[in-house]
Amino acid sequence: MNQAIKESVIAPESLVSECLNNEEACEARFEQRSIPVSSLRQQISLELHNRPSPKVGIPTCVSHLAIRVNLEQRQREYQHLSAFCHRYSVNPPCIDAGCFFQDFGGFELRWERHLEFSTYSFIRKGQGMQLFDGYSTERVPQDWFDELVGELICAINLTFSKDELSEREIYQAFEGQQVIGSLVADGRARVYSSFRLHSDGFSRTIIQSEQLNSYQAGRLIQRTLEIETYQMLALLSLPIARELSPKVSQMESELVALNQQMANLSQHDDSEMLDKLSNLAGQTEQLIADISYRFSATNAYYALVCARLEQLKEQDITGVERINEFVTRRLNPGIRTCQALTQRLEDLTRRIARASSLLRTRVDLSIEQQNQQLLHAINQRGKIQLRLQQMVEGVSVAAMAYYLMGLLEYILSALNANGYQFNKLMFKGVAVPVFLFFAWWLLRFAMGYNQKRA
Repeated sequence: MNQAIKESVIAPESLVSECLNNEEACEARFEQRSIPVSSLRQQISLELHNRPSPKVGIPTCVSHLAIRVNLEQRQREYQHLSAFCHRYSVNPPCIDAGCFFQDFGGFELRWERHLEFSTYSFIRKGQGMQLFDGYSTERVPQDWFDELVGELICAINLTFSKDELSEREIYQAFEGQQVIGSLVADGRARVYSSFRLHSDGFSRTIIQSEQLNSYQAGRLIQRTLEIETYQMLALLSLPIARELSPKVSQMESELVALNQQMANLSQHDDSEMLDKLSNLAGQTEQLIADISYRFSATNAYYALVCARLEQLKEQDITGVERINEFVTRRLNPGIRTCQALTQRLEDLTRRIARASSLLRTRVDLSIEQQNQQLLHAINQRGKIQLRLQQMVEGVSVAAMAYYLMGLLEYILSALNANGYQFNKLMFKGVAVPVFLFFAWWLLRFAMGYNQKRA
């Protein structure tokens, strides 16, 4: 299969010679060996090797920045990074690169592009006379930092040392803050951190080991930086959750009030309550749409933090709280708050849907009752119209018989005038029922004929 793919992309010399000698055989051979290659094959293959761990010497110092960048700022970010590379006569990364690692002479820069943020890691070999007395960014122009595109989310200074540190040195390095630490990498390294911002605006991390090689040290540095970066990104949703919580509580109270109104069948307008429920549902869906991405990202970042903590393979250092214990204990409440708000909104959506369904059912029943009353009124009017029609028919029969009797009077008077003698009164009395029956039959015949034509 690999050989077939290779031959479908690059024709060997024998195949070229065959193509020159026999064009038909060449076309047949290409048709047999050509395999469609996905346009994403190269991109997916490179993704497995994207953002590899750096190889660092020990001792070393790292200054790590995480910058939040939106889609509109990506082009400016690349131009800013390219300008930095040109300043040091270094080839810039390609425009669609996800990771860039280069030696700038005196320091190394590692740039990584993530979905909603980018990281800059400045690595400098060696360390100062004291911990954190110098920075890996000392040789980077300040104006370049001033023009960074995006907003700073996380900034860490990390020192990797071979020398074993005393408690006093660690205390001074963290400016008297509480120190969190663990034995990691199966006890071959020590990691200390405070997870606080210090006087320089950076958080600080110390790694001490003399047993790790350059690759293992790079992996440990990468995991340590990712833990602090991802936990900061995971907590971006917490201020949003705290801000929206009172609004969600108000919406829940409004729904409770509407449910109480629905329980009262006589004092409230159903259509008005349905409008309020529809408005409440629209507000809920708008909130869910606004926070869905941010809160989903929080869950993803939290999962990454837990995975990186597990990869540390921590062991206790006597008298020091473990990193895993500290991070999960302090991070979990914030994550739970965000998850609880999401759950409340989902529950609110379901409750609004149920209330709307019940109210619509009640409105439909009310409409059906109104329709039944209307049909009953129509039936009553139909009966009245039928009686009126029957009355009109009776009057019409009597009127036709009356006019026929008038015509008969003229006929009988004419016959008497010509010498025919008979009892007109008796003749007219006999003719009355005949004319009534004839008028009734004629009217029925006319109505039946019209109905057939209709």
